[in-house]
Amino acid sequence: MTQVVHVPLGNRAYDIHIGHGLLDQAGALIGPVLPRAKVAIVTDSNVAPLHAQRLTEALQSLGIASSTLTLPAGEATKSWPHLSETIDFLLTEKVERRDVVIALGGGVIGDLVGFAAAILRRGVRFIQIPTSLLAQVDSSVGGKTGINAAQGKNLIGAFHQPSLVLADIDVLDTLAPRDFLAGYGEVVKYGLLGNAPFFEWLEQNGAALVAGDHAARSEAVRMSCQMKADIVVRDETEQGDRALLNLGHTFCHALEAATGYSDRLLHGEGVAIGCALAFETSARLGLCSQEAPSRVRAHLTAMGIKTDISDIDGALPDPMALVALMGQDKKVISGQLNFIMARDIGQAFVTTDVSQAVVLSVLEESMAARAV
Repeated sequence: MTQVVHVPLGNRAYDIHIGHGLLDQAGALIGPVLPRAKVAIVTDSNVAPLHAQRLTEALQSLGIASSTLTLPAGEATKSWPHLSETIDFLLTEKVERRDVVIALGGGVIGDLVGFAAAILRRGVRFIQIPTSLLAQVDSSVGGKTGINAAQGKNLIGAFHQPSLVLADIDVLDTLAPRDFLAGYGEVVKYGLLGNAPFFEWLEQNGAALVAGDHAARSEAVRMSCQMKADIVVRDETEQGDRALLNLGHTFCHALEAATGYSDRLLHGEGVAIGCALAFETSARLGLCSQEAPSRVRAHLTAMGIKTDISDIDGALPDPMALVALMGQDKKVISGQLNFIMARDIGQAFVTTDVSQAVVLSVLEESMAARAV
């Protein structure tokens, strides 16, 4: 059964379809939003062999022509050279302002293609077909698009909402276990930031979800998308509540920069570590009881997800260098870094009142955890 989460943003409203076999139904679902029977698809070298043919055949069965660009897989693709390559491809394909570009892939492809769509001809429409759990529950929804800079992650970008999101639960079966668990880091985040009953549900159903239970996976994606949609509608351009979605990300983005946006640390792994660090920092500041970070860490550990900086392979900069990298975060306002802290599970809030000394002590302890 397909479930639909509606994102009511006026004339930019769109639906998120969540269910089985949506790739095979893509022609019927995408056709109604096309002004002409032609689309351009951008994907990556991991996703293309698995899913591109099914998508093109589904489109072709309804008379929709397509052309495809395949980019290298990996976080390094979110860069100026590949953005330029994507724009050149779309211009060569004579994509018009009313046409639709399809992002077929994980968060990297979704972010990059969405940004290309935002700036091409001052804005063309695009559709997200997320193929990773992380993209299905987070990056494909809400209209944040962009690329990375040497100075930090996602520092170049635009808000540009998709016209449609198709989250096919079946494609998650093709993910490597590590990639699936990385996406689960973002799922857990939703419970931690504002939905304690959802976190409790994950404690009970997380093992089945990871083991391949499609009903559990569908429900987790639906709940995550609904939570994100509700927040985006309240605060589309992150002037207030939307910042809560960055729980764990201030720590995460610094760790990603420190590891060179490489496979040493996947984004969702960084989010999981970041959430554990955010709750530990909250407890050290007296904002929540120690029970909360202990429970967060226990669940992540039970699921086999990274929880400490020491879980990252290879050398890392010292804690002060990590704090400096945190200072490059997009959430810096007038030189002040906004942190997402928590009063309890499901009770996150934004604050600038966080002691650097406490952050340093939390980072030092997390870096030394392996030796304990």
